[in-house]
Amino acid sequence: MKPEKTLTGRVPREAVRRMELPPLDPALLDRLRALEDLTGALSDAMDDLGLFGAVPASVLRPTLPGKRIVGQAVTVRNAERPETPTEAARIGKSGMGEHEAYNLAEPGNVVVIEGLAGVSNMGGQSATLAHRSGLAGAVIDGSHRDPDASRENGFPIWSRGVTPITGKWRLRTVEVNGPVRIGGVLVEAGDVVAADEAGIVFIPLARVEEVLREAERIDAGDTKQKGDIASGVDLGTLARTKYK
Repeated sequence: MKPEKTLTGRVPREAVRRMELPPLDPALLDRLRALEDLTGALSDAMDDLGLFGAVPASVLRPTLPGKRIVGQAVTVRNAERPETPTEAARIGKSGMGEHEAYNLAEPGNVVVIEGLAGVSNMGGQSATLAHRSGLAGAVIDGSHRDPDASRENGFPIWSRGVTPITGKWRLRTVEVNGPVRIGGVLVEAGDVVAADEAGIVFIPLARVEEVLREAERIDAGDTKQKGDIASGVDLGTLARTKYK
């Protein structure tokens, strides 16, 4: 039996909506990781099933080209502080509480932050702690800073960009493991996050198996088509062949 989790106190207890993520069969995550065109196949599958969950890399840019991650979301929602930065600095207490999400996370989870653009929702030390906690990466609808720290750890971040401006006097964490909105997509704690150089796809937990089956069908068709193109199959045959 796993030990009961305790909180660090970085945010009020009432701001923590879930202490544990809903369970998901690890075999499903392994099958997702095996997709050749990870986010492309998943985005197409979501289209086929009438789901909206893809955010392109033109909106949230990856810091480490070539990196792919798949994992369940631990979520953080940040909001603007009521004080001015000068007043908050005088108070001397940071409002940032993303460390609580790392504390509650399991290895392989992905931290997903609804934040503020132009100020840091994750600094270098925070990214290092997320990496040390075993998180696979971070998706931030907002900015982050100290990019060298995350790069040196091989910790991938998808965000709206980098900033030198601290968030500790400008934002406060108002909720952990509650619903967040990322690039217009509603994400619940426990939903699956798949991200690569093309962007991010969020899959509702209840639809993972359904989306995965459709994505595997699409991915297999794409793989067959690539093989036919590489082997020199003529254009007429390619045009007549239904791959997916």
